[in-house]
Amino acid sequence: MPVGPRAQRPSAAPDYSPEQVLAAVLASVDDDKAEEVVQIDLRGRSDVADYMVICSGRSSRQVASISEKLADRLRQQFGVAAKMEGKETGDWVLIDGGDVIIHVFRPEVRDFYQLEKMWMPSSAHQTPQA
Repeated sequence: MPVGPRAQRPSAAPDYSPEQVLAAVLASVDDDKAEEVVQIDLRGRSDVADYMVICSGRSSRQVASISEKLADRLRQQFGVAAKMEGKETGDWVLIDGGDVIIHVFRPEVRDFYQLEKMWMPSSAHQTPQA
């Protein structure tokens, strides 16, 4: 992936920060009981997004549900039309939330691809579960 300065949002863009979107994403996946939530800071490492969130659902049905609700919440709170791939199978759903990229996995699929190992910088941390 190319690394460099990211293009600024158009001046007509809504007034919200990547951190506000990240906080909403983390709250949404927590509300929907996602497991093993990991947040990765991509600033300065990728021009695709500022943050990546990786989490797991216990089943294909929960993965799809977490993803649908998250996309709806991003649209309602920020007007973000999140693009989603993989919801039909529910094994791995990729959600492009603009400033935040979200991966929702079934545990077996997450173990197979191990995205954390590829992206995990020293500043990433696992969000504690309640």
